[in-house]
Amino acid sequence: MPDSTTGQRDNSKKREAISKGRRGLIIVNTGKGKTTAALGLMMRAHGRGLNTKLSQFLKHGSAQSGERSKNLENSAELAPHGWILAEEAILNGDHDLIVLAEFTSPLKYGWAAVNAVLRARDPRLTVVITGRDALPELVALADTVSEIQPVKHAYQARIGGQPGTEYGSKGRAW
Repeated sequence: MPDSTTGQRDNSKKREAISKGRRGLIIVNTGKGKTTAALGLMMRAHGRGLNTKLSQFLKHGSAQSGERSKNLENSAELAPHGWILAEEAILNGDHDLIVLAEFTSPLKYGWAAVNAVLRARDPRLTVVITGRDALPELVALADTVSEIQPVKHAYQARIGGQPGTEYGSKGRAW
C-alpha cells in the first residue's frame, strides 16, 4: 500500500506540469448559473491537482439565498472580513484558482476594492468572480466575461429550488 506522501508527490508533479507556462485569468460570470459554472471550473482544476479556494459573499446563514439577500446590513458587516481572507489567499501564492462567489455586490457597495489586488496576484493565478451587475472597471480588467442566460428554467414553471442540489438541508443556504 503506498504511503500518503506518494499521493502528495504525484499531485505536486501534476500541478507543476499544468502550471508550467500557464497564464492565470480573471474571469467574471454574471447571470443565472454563474456560480455553478465557476464551481465546475473549480472542480475541474482540483481534479487536475491544482490548489483551489472558494470565498462566498452575501450567502450567510440567515439569508434565504445570497443574490436575493435583503439583509445588506449583515452582509456589509461580513464582507470586509471575507475580503481580507480572500485578499490574503490571492496574494499568498498558494492557489492556482480562486472563486469569489457573489463578489460583485461587495464591489458595487464599496465594501471591497479589488483592482490593485488582482493586478498584484501571481500571474499564474486564475480568479473567477461571480455576481450580478459587474462594475465596468471589473469588466475592463477581466480577461473573460460571460453573461449566462437560461433558455428554459424550472422557476418559469413555478418549480422551486431543490433541496440538496440548489440549497442546503432544511431550507438553509449553503
